[in-house]
Amino acid sequence: MTQKISAAITAVGGYVPDDILSNSDLEQMVDTNDEWIRTRTGISERRILKGLHKGTSDLCIPAILQICEKRGILPSEIDCIIVGTVTPDMFFPSTANLVCEKVGAVNAWGFDLLAACSGFLYSLTTGASLIESGRYQKVIVVGADKMSSIVDYSDRSTCIIFGDGAGAVLLEPNQEGFGVLDSILKSDGSGKTHLHMKSGGSLRPASIETVARKEHFIYQEGQPVYKFAVTRMADVSEELLKRNHLTGDDIAYLVPHQANKRIIDATASRIGLSEEKVMVNIQRYGNTTAGTIPLCLSDWESQLKKGDLLVLAAFGGGFTWGATLVRWGF
Repeated sequence: MTQKISAAITAVGGYVPDDILSNSDLEQMVDTNDEWIRTRTGISERRILKGLHKGTSDLCIPAILQICEKRGILPSEIDCIIVGTVTPDMFFPSTANLVCEKVGAVNAWGFDLLAACSGFLYSLTTGASLIESGRYQKVIVVGADKMSSIVDYSDRSTCIIFGDGAGAVLLEPNQEGFGVLDSILKSDGSGKTHLHMKSGGSLRPASIETVARKEHFIYQEGQPVYKFAVTRMADVSEELLKRNHLTGDDIAYLVPHQANKRIIDATASRIGLSEEKVMVNIQRYGNTTAGTIPLCLSDWESQLKKGDLLVLAAFGGGFTWGATLVRWGF
């Protein structure tokens, strides 16, 4: 009997720009202060991609090349690249299309997947399905966002939260039970009123008026988003464990989307995990949207052991949310 193919994570990579935007920097820009930001979000600084003609693809490339070096493969061996992002370089061609060309993945096809802060989880499940089909051997899944491109730095409610960054994983076939084991993914479009970008799409195309009204930046109603995020992220993580007959004791790490330290703490508490079993780097990078979960995996790579069970959990605009169970494979 042939063993079921699973999609194992065989390498990880991460990249953040060099330029730091600290809380003290923001104090000079808007009416806020370091203590207020740290108390409510857990963020001390975030990274910003600066320079002319720099887009999300420029965040993806170092993370992917890092993976190729670690795994000892050529970019030409990659079959597919999926980029989870809400800040594509342009509407078309896709950022994945540009990344394939820039890294030399000449034999790969690729596409972007838009699910806000849940973008990496949605992309990971999609990439795993390609591996599980038996048709593809090497799929790279990237979560990347240049959030500074859609942040209004005169809006103190949003500019303190977001940063730029990218993380990526390589998926390969495995028959030993490692990799992506299960996912529960959800969406609720009624959440659009609380967290969205008003203009720039086909509903409200860009115009002089939309630009003047600052409708091409993130719009967020903090309290409703916080309430939904705390509930949904914790609920879906608990559901995932129950469905797989697991408890918090079985889990090596929770890998949560880095939106807010209080949301992370609430999710960990719900599934019975102590602080040392939760990956947190929000203090250094802020919320990099689709980049947060793979950046955590990249930062914690040296501490992970083969066979560790991880719960990856996210909540994003739309609303989108979900949780994924992964058995670490290297």
